[in-house]
Amino acid sequence: MFGLDIAAVSFDTALDVLCAAAMQRDGRARVAVTPNVDHVVRLDSQPEFKRLYQTADFLFADGMPVVWASHLFGPPLPGRVTGSDLLPALCERARSGGWKVVVVGGRPGHEAALVNGFAQHYPGLDITVIAPSMTFDPTGPEGAAVAEHVSAAAPDIVFVCVGMPKQERWALHHADKLPGGLMLCAGAAVEFAVGLRERAPAWMQRCGLEWCWRVMQDPARLWRRYLVDDRRFFGILWRHWRVARTQRRAA
Repeated sequence: MFGLDIAAVSFDTALDVLCAAAMQRDGRARVAVTPNVDHVVRLDSQPEFKRLYQTADFLFADGMPVVWASHLFGPPLPGRVTGSDLLPALCERARSGGWKVVVVGGRPGHEAALVNGFAQHYPGLDITVIAPSMTFDPTGPEGAAVAEHVSAAAPDIVFVCVGMPKQERWALHHADKLPGGLMLCAGAAVEFAVGLRERAPAWMQRCGLEWCWRVMQDPARLWRRYLVDDRRFFGILWRHWRVARTQRRAA
């Protein structure tokens, strides 16, 4: 769907698969991404980045519109598997299993706030926070230095939370520099997990209105993304539906 091999699995199955990946040690980390409407729109206009994105080991549908769209193309996805749900669930698994976790993200100079947040919500979790600069280049010298730092820590799980597309570019570019484990590209999920930002109510999540909640929280930064740029999703959906219909008729 949309040129992406999105896994048609439940949340529980996805969580189990990612936990198994976290335990692998074969010379590279596995990368998980969670495409939503914003991702689909960006990927449609960036073919080079889309080719890189497609190489992720695990792709799970984050947005309800992506789940709804799957009913047009079949087989339908069973539901959302969001980074905002995966991150806390993986923290619980890591805490109970004694796994080591690294977060790449957060505001430089405020790493202690994230560490304290994790300590409060997931006591006993082995957590390290690395906050890149605001001008972080995922494939430049700083990106390489962060990758070396992460590799030296030998974590089981890396939460990459520097925003799309930087987080995906960094994770997919440097995955083979880690001995193994899992890298989850999770954006703002880290702030939701430790209470630094409030997530949308459950009913808004179910109705596909989580984007509206986020715009209300940070309108200056997000209004254009959700109210202008992401409207292109409907044109992309129409185009892919026409292609799928033509292919079905030809078959």
